Amino acid sequence: MSRPGRPSKPTNLKVLHGDRKDRINNDEPQPDAGEILPPGWLSDDALEVWEQFAGDLEAKRVLTPWDTEAFANWCDAVARRRDAAAHVDEEGAVVELPVFNKNGEETGHRRAKNPWLLALDAADAQVQRYGARFGLTPSDRAQLKIPNQGEGKGAERLLS
Repeated sequence: MSRPGRPSKPTNLKVLHGDRKDRINNDEPQPDAGEILPPGWLSDDALEVWEQFAGDLEAKRVLTPWDTEAFANWCDAVARRRDAAAHVDEEGAVVELPVFNKNGEETGHRRAKNPWLLALDAADAQVQRYGARFGLTPSDRAQLKIPNQGEGKGAERLLS
């Protein structure tokens, strides 16, 4: 059963944010190290997004073998969002749609909101929702406090 309210912040982010020690689960199960591969169902466009971001997220231990489906969903949503945005750019936000009579004959046209805007809005929502889980939104990233940035590997030390 799901809990109402905001989803819990991942433990790694709690550590990076400097949350109180009594709020950090030190017994959280951790996935075994393993190769992180994109699922076969990803489209070519979504696979391109995967290849752009997965290596960096894996290096920071934000992406683990247990997270591949959620991350793949984010990649798919980004690809669908890009496709919908391209259609809106090409066709415009308002389009001419045919009007038909009861016999199915075209009787004219009407101006209406481009249907691709619905796909764009849905994909936007998914990109934001899944991206937040991986710290990929500006507001999530703005809350991160990573000490020793100049020394490199500071975040990796905290996440291990």
